[in-house]
Amino acid sequence: MSQLLAIDLGTSSVKVLLADETGQILSQGSAEYPIRRPQPNWAEQNPDDWWRATITAVHQVVTDMRRKSMSIAAVGLSGQMHGVVLLDGRQQLLGPAIIWPDQRSQRQVQEITAQIGAERLIELTGSPVATGFQAATLRWLQQEDPGRWADVRAILLPKDYLRWRMTGEFHTDPSDGSGTLLFDVRQRDWSDEILTALEIDRAKLPPVQPSRAIAGELSQRAADALGLAVGIPVVTGAADTACAALGAGIVNPQTLLLTISTGGQLVLPTQEVHVDRGGRIHTFCAALIPGPNQPGWYQMGALLSAGMTLRWLRDEILGLWGEKAYTQMTSWAETVSPGARGLLFLPYLVGERTPYMDPQARGLFLGLTASHGQAELVRAVLEGVALACYDAYRVLVELEREPNQIIMAGGGARSQLWQQIIADVFALPVQRLEVGEQSALGALLLAGGGIDLFEPGAMAHEWAAYGPPIEPNPQRHALYQEILPIFRDAYQKHCEDFRELQKICASASTG
Repeated sequence: MSQLLAIDLGTSSVKVLLADETGQILSQGSAEYPIRRPQPNWAEQNPDDWWRATITAVHQVVTDMRRKSMSIAAVGLSGQMHGVVLLDGRQQLLGPAIIWPDQRSQRQVQEITAQIGAERLIELTGSPVATGFQAATLRWLQQEDPGRWADVRAILLPKDYLRWRMTGEFHTDPSDGSGTLLFDVRQRDWSDEILTALEIDRAKLPPVQPSRAIAGELSQRAADALGLAVGIPVVTGAADTACAALGAGIVNPQTLLLTISTGGQLVLPTQEVHVDRGGRIHTFCAALIPGPNQPGWYQMGALLSAGMTLRWLRDEILGLWGEKAYTQMTSWAETVSPGARGLLFLPYLVGERTPYMDPQARGLFLGLTASHGQAELVRAVLEGVALACYDAYRVLVELEREPNQIIMAGGGARSQLWQQIIADVFALPVQRLEVGEQSALGALLLAGGGIDLFEPGAMAHEWAAYGPPIEPNPQRHALYQEILPIFRDAYQKHCEDFRELQKICASASTG
C-alpha cells in the first residue's frame, strides 16, 4: 500500500505526517522555531530554521518507522501564507523572511490602496491588502531597504522556499499566490496590472501551477538530509488555510469551517468569485481546481483574537497554570447562564480584521459590576468570541448562500461549552473536527492526487472524521440575537475612543 508524507510549515512549528492511502496516520513528527521581532511591529523568521526543523521532524518519522515498512510514494506541502523569502542571483538568502504578523508596512498598505484604487484592487485580487501580505511587504522593501531590493532575483512564499530546498525547482500554486495580493483571483495567475503598478518583475516570481501538480522530485542532497529516498515526487501543495479546509472535508458551500485557535477563521467554499466590495473579507483560490462539483475558491473571515483572548484571561488576569487550567475555566463558565449575567466582552485585543479591518480596535468589558467574578469573566470571553465570529459570518452569507452546518476546529473545538455557544449564536448544528493537523492532512490528500491515487476532493469526505452534532437551542439563540446589537454598538461607540487613548498614551510614553 502506498504511503504519503505531508509537511506543514506553520508559524511556530513544522508538522510532518506519514499516512497510507486510506488516510491512516502511521507516524508524525514536529519541531519548533522562533519568531524574531528585532523592532516593534516586525515579525521575521530565518528560513534556514524552517529547513532544520523540517529535517528534525522528518527524522522523527523515519526513526519511528525504521523497523516497519516505509515506502513513500509522494510528498505534499502546506504552509503559512503571505510571507516573503528573497533570494539573490546565487540563490542565497537575502536576510530573514518577513512573515504574516509583520505590521511595518502600514503606510505601504495605504499607498497601494490609493494607487490601484480600493475597488479595483478588491475586484482583481478578491481582497483588501493588509500588513504582512506580500504586496505590502515588497513595497516596503522597495522604499525602505532599496539595497536589498536591488539584489532580489527570486521572491518566494514560505512553503515554496521549503519545496525549492527539496527539489531545486521554483513553483507556487493559486491558493498561496492569491494570498500575496499580487494575483488575479479569477485568472488564477499573477496580475500584470498590479505587478506593473508596483514595479515588480514577473520573472522574479515563481510559475503558477495547480496544487496537486508534481513540482519536482526529491534531490540527492535533500534526500540525504531528510533520510528519505531520492526521486520521490513532491507536489506543489497549497496555503495552510486551503489545506485545512480540504483536510476537514469542507469542499462544498453547505458547510462552514470555523477554526478557533490563536486567531479565528471562517472559511466557506464557493464555486464562483464573489468579492466583498466593502473589503471586509478575503476571497482566495482553493486547493482544488474549479469544477461543476468542486469549488475553486473560498471566502474567509478572519479574527485576530479568538483563542488568544482565553489565554490572555488565563495568564494575565486569572493567573492559572497547568494542563487543567482551561478545564477549570470552562467548568466555572458552565455555572453561569447565557449572557454572563449582563457582562459583555469585545475580543479585539490586537485590533480586528473581519468585519472592521481596524488595527486600532481594542478589547472591552461592558457591564462589569462588583458581583461579577471569574465565572462571568470566562463566560463573557467565550460569548464575545462567538459573537465576533457571527459578525464575520454575516458578511460571508451576504455573498454566498447560508450553510446548513458548522465544522469546528482548532483548540477551541475541544471545549464542548464553546461548541454549544457557537451553535446557539449561529442557530446551526456544530460538529467538532476529530482529525488533528488538518492542514497536513490536506497536504496528504494533494500528494495522493498528484500521483493519481485518488481524487483529493472526493477522498476528503472519507478521511475527515467528526464528533456528534451539537444542536442549537432556539431560546438561547433568541437571547444572543438581542445581545448582538449591543455588542456591535459597543465597538461603534468606542472606536474613536480607542484611537484617542492610544494617541494619549503614545504621547505620554515619549514625553
